[in-house]
Amino acid sequence: MADFDSATKCIRSIEKEIHLLQTEISNTRNGIGLEDDNAELKKLMEENTRLKHRLEILQSAIAKESGASECSNDASGESILGELQRIFSEAICKAFSGMTVEAVVTLSTSPKFGDYQCNSAMQIVQHLKQQGIKMSPRDVAQKLIDELRTPIASVEKFEIAGAGYVNIFLSRSYGEQRIMSILKEGLRPPSMARKRVVVDFSSPNVAKEMHVGHLRSTIIGDSICRFLEFLGHDVLRINHIGDWGTQFGMLIAHLQDRFPNFQTVSPPISDLQAFYKESKVRFDSDEVFKKRAYECVVKLQGGEPSYLKAWNLICDVSRKEFQTIYNRLDVKLIERGESFYQSRMKKIVEELKQSGFLEEDEGRLIMWNEARAGIPLTVVKSDGGFTYDTSDMAAIKQRLQEEKADWLIYVTDAGQATHFQTIFSCAKRAKILDASKHRVDHVGFGVVLGEDGKKFKTRSGDTVKLAELLDEGLKRAMDKLMQKERNLVLTHDELTAAQESVAYGCIKYADLSHNRNNEYVFSFDKMLEDKGNTAVYLLYAYTRIRSIARNCGGDFANNMQKVIDTTEVKLEHEKEWKLAKVLLRFTDVVLLIMKNLSLHCLCEFVYEVCTTFSEFYDSCYCIEKNKQAYKTDGYHLERPVRNFWHRLELNASNKYVTAKLVHFENGTVIECSTTEWALKRHLYKGNDYTAYSTLGKAFAARCLDAGLTEMRCDLKPTAGIKVDAFLRAVEESGIVLQEPERIRPTYSWDMHRPEKPWEVTE
Repeated sequence: MADFDSATKCIRSIEKEIHLLQTEISNTRNGIGLEDDNAELKKLMEENTRLKHRLEILQSAIAKESGASECSNDASGESILGELQRIFSEAICKAFSGMTVEAVVTLSTSPKFGDYQCNSAMQIVQHLKQQGIKMSPRDVAQKLIDELRTPIASVEKFEIAGAGYVNIFLSRSYGEQRIMSILKEGLRPPSMARKRVVVDFSSPNVAKEMHVGHLRSTIIGDSICRFLEFLGHDVLRINHIGDWGTQFGMLIAHLQDRFPNFQTVSPPISDLQAFYKESKVRFDSDEVFKKRAYECVVKLQGGEPSYLKAWNLICDVSRKEFQTIYNRLDVKLIERGESFYQSRMKKIVEELKQSGFLEEDEGRLIMWNEARAGIPLTVVKSDGGFTYDTSDMAAIKQRLQEEKADWLIYVTDAGQATHFQTIFSCAKRAKILDASKHRVDHVGFGVVLGEDGKKFKTRSGDTVKLAELLDEGLKRAMDKLMQKERNLVLTHDELTAAQESVAYGCIKYADLSHNRNNEYVFSFDKMLEDKGNTAVYLLYAYTRIRSIARNCGGDFANNMQKVIDTTEVKLEHEKEWKLAKVLLRFTDVVLLIMKNLSLHCLCEFVYEVCTTFSEFYDSCYCIEKNKQAYKTDGYHLERPVRNFWHRLELNASNKYVTAKLVHFENGTVIECSTTEWALKRHLYKGNDYTAYSTLGKAFAARCLDAGLTEMRCDLKPTAGIKVDAFLRAVEESGIVLQEPERIRPTYSWDMHRPEKPWEVTE
């Protein structure tokens, strides 16, 4: 907040300086004239331009800071990190009046250093030294703590360590209240102003197949949209496809030659990629064909019906292929191709001309940014045609003015960063983009590498087609599932669903879990590992958590609501407290991603939740132990009565046999039957000896997956050879069906005689 105020003061100072310079420039012109070689005037004008550029940068920065503070202030009650930064910033202002040092609060690297750490002392010492004040970092830290004497609900204590580091320990009672609040109200995103967001991603070219280069843009863009939609923003997903340009001239000319009756009979173009290559070969080798292709472009741009129909036919074939990929990845997009902006391009060129922003350069019309630095935009080519720069300027205007967007996000490879920064700068210069009202981000990403560390390609050196990549992912996922023998316990539909979830989930997560700014190595073997930060590990952890909920029996939601209404959360075990502290960082992670749009931060957080939950699961019982619960009845005249939580039932018919695990109160919780396709396909009959034995193994596997290891069993091996095979398979798999008798130990005072006639020694 202090930096925010400082930047505001700086802006006011620069604005005042600009005003004085403009007055001086005016006076210089009036007194001396407007000679081009006037050195003083040139110097003043250059200084004025430089200051304006600085002002623009500061205004942009302060607009971003304002947007960020809007998020964090609204969510300050939920953001622990934001709250700690606020109180330490206030402490710095009080302890060292007038100092604008930002409070640096981070997560501690070790539990012995607390939960969070304030590392501002060294920076404050440097500022004090510049003022001629000598003070040690530990004294600075102590002075900050002295300003924090008022009890803080979220903090249990502060400690000073090392060179002035302030270790912050969270209050356990505060954590219990926050977790209870989450249980009652649900996990809600931090409150923030709702914005209209346009996200431009994927953007393949018509007549070309989607390849691995489109994978990152599609996955990252879709995930950003999902993230912003979760936060409550109004998100418009735009697919800016390349559906216009000179390449359509050669495609239409080739279509006319190959399928002369295309206007009445739909041409069978199944492989558009091959069709494109054929037309390209003719375009490069045949001058007559090339001339026809250029004529076709002119007629297409002129709107002749037959050429528009040919163009639509080609676009439709591509559109179907694109949609197949999007359906597989569960990605939703609205198509807005280059053709959508054709009429708007003419308007933007006229507006830029009239405003004096365009300059002629070797027959081209170019536009510089405010600082006249870098590479200018080529708005109109020397032949009068438009460029990608033109369509991007038309698009940014359409999205801000027609779509009423507050926030624009472009998801492309990092190589286009300079291009988009120039577009943003020129849009600001043309007053299309207002940095104080709008936010614009270019979300760049690195290239995908093969396991050899080189750009990901096929063995023949061709670009990897996205459809083939997804097919390979499905094959690898099925191999993994078969290796784990999931085909024995899942139906055909369940196995297919698992295959797609694992394949597409692994491909997406492997991309998202890496910092998008870096290149990453694509490896199916690594992404299908069940250890480490992978989708498979997260799916396993999620399955375990869902299994615990299911094994509570009955209606989990109603049972949970009863617990919430009648019980208070107590984080007594250290692993409980550790898990709670990780969960309470959710808001901080969300606010961080809002600033940097880097989803690997979310992946790292989810992975930490899973690993911490695994520690908690190993140390604490999530539900009452899955064994028998028994009480003693009478006066020790017989063995104690055991009332089991679960009992085993076996039901057989003339064709099939079914095993059930029944909860004493809430009914069946696990069921396995030879009627299931996954078992039936391996059996000759559904009720023979092999069927009983196989059923025992499958049933035991499901119980062990659910964490159930002991149960009551009234079946006896003497019930038949088949039942014996079933029970033996269950027990050999690790399930306990009976326990040895437990005799209560005799008391020391009644070893020889009972004290009362009715007390019988055991």
